[in-house]
Amino acid sequence: MFIDTHCHLTEKYLNDDLDAIIARANDAGVDTIICPTADPNDINGAIAIADTHQHIFLTLGIHPEYAGTDASKFLTDDILSNPRVVGIGEIGLDYHSGNDDRMAQIELFRQQLEIAHKHNLPVAIHTRDAESDTDEILHGDVRGVMHCFTSSWDLARKMLDRGFYFSASGILTFKNAADVRETFARIPNDRIVIETDSPYCAPVPYRGRQCEPAFVVETARVLASVKNMLLSELAPILRANTAQLYPKIIL
Repeated sequence: MFIDTHCHLTEKYLNDDLDAIIARANDAGVDTIICPTADPNDINGAIAIADTHQHIFLTLGIHPEYAGTDASKFLTDDILSNPRVVGIGEIGLDYHSGNDDRMAQIELFRQQLEIAHKHNLPVAIHTRDAESDTDEILHGDVRGVMHCFTSSWDLARKMLDRGFYFSASGILTFKNAADVRETFARIPNDRIVIETDSPYCAPVPYRGRQCEPAFVVETARVLASVKNMLLSELAPILRANTAQLYPKIIL
């Protein structure tokens, strides 16, 4: 059985038929889902989903596109004490459309890292076109996962040295993602997990469709090939790694 470690269940299209989406995931062999938040206004909705579905857990965080937000107003002690909350995320930096708000992004990022440290929770990191600042900020007593990792081997090497995990998304299956596959071939087997990043990044052969957690198995097939092992050999490794990454998760 597989775990989708990053699936945005609060997206509207998923909420329209959530039970059917979960049923298709179960049929595909995906029995556990971790739902992150990006928009702070989705936090309460994510908690409601996890509270009513036994095998859904949460990482709660505020995406860099919401730079300027005071994370402490949303990531309160009461919310983060919920047993379904297993981490903080997705958080990080994104300069893909420019970095005019760079300092506000960094401030939000650092604030959420402090909240994660206070609550002893791992973090799910988003980094896009921001390797240098991400590297500089993620020093010290920080643990977690590089979500939807497509950055350089140089950053991967540094984050490996700091104990981070790396999550493969559907991008791993894309024809033009040979460099991503090469990076994952070099990452040790005990540091990898998988995700869909639904409703984004649908893997081949579903590329172009809205992604959903059932599709994570296709990413796992490609990852198994990259790691030169059978899918049946990879599955328990991914499960064990996820349990190590998110100690609060109940499998």
